[in-house]
Amino acid sequence: MRKILGRYNPNAFLLAAQLLQLILYAAFDGLHSQRAVISVFGALLLVLVVWVVNRSPARDWIAILLAAPALVLTLLSIFIVNGNLVVWSALLEGLLYFYAAGSLIVYMLNDDEVTVDELFAAGVTFTLFAWGYAYFYLVCQAWIPNSFVYATHPGQPLTFIELLFLSFTNLSATGLGDVVPVSAVARVIAMIEQFTGVGYVAVVVSRLVSLSTARRKARQR
Repeated sequence: MRKILGRYNPNAFLLAAQLLQLILYAAFDGLHSQRAVISVFGALLLVLVVWVVNRSPARDWIAILLAAPALVLTLLSIFIVNGNLVVWSALLEGLLYFYAAGSLIVYMLNDDEVTVDELFAAGVTFTLFAWGYAYFYLVCQAWIPNSFVYATHPGQPLTFIELLFLSFTNLSATGLGDVVPVSAVARVIAMIEQFTGVGYVAVVVSRLVSLSTARRKARQR
């Protein structure tokens, strides 16, 4: 299985798919078909995440254990409008994304060579963290109402794309913007995400940059 999948670059596919999903969120915003389209595409992302884990040193069965029920719940949510399905699916997907991000970090730190696949993995890991925290924000909002305040419509629950926007701005340390966590649990998750973003850049990204620079200097000698 690993030999067959190893011929391809799953990190590039996953990164492209996640960026495409952002475009789909914007393209189908406000349409009745948005939930179905995003759910189907989300199911595809789950398969790609498992593929990414398969390429890393991590154990496949953990990813499959998280992805299988999340996939079922995601597909059920297309036909059944039930908030509990979405929440439990989000929880499982968040755990899967964090596990995949950790697997890629181990993969990138496993050697002293910087490959094209590892450069894609660096970008994918960042987006996996962003999506994972966004799913956790969604669960937090469902279990603790009014955990977040949005300047344009205070008192109303945030959509996933709004929570994903919060996650990206928080993870990249560009500020909270117009979405503010107000409950204690939401603020703790936000602080942990800020720490994750800073630590990821300081440890993983800086290491890749230094290795790339060292290899370039070695070639010039």
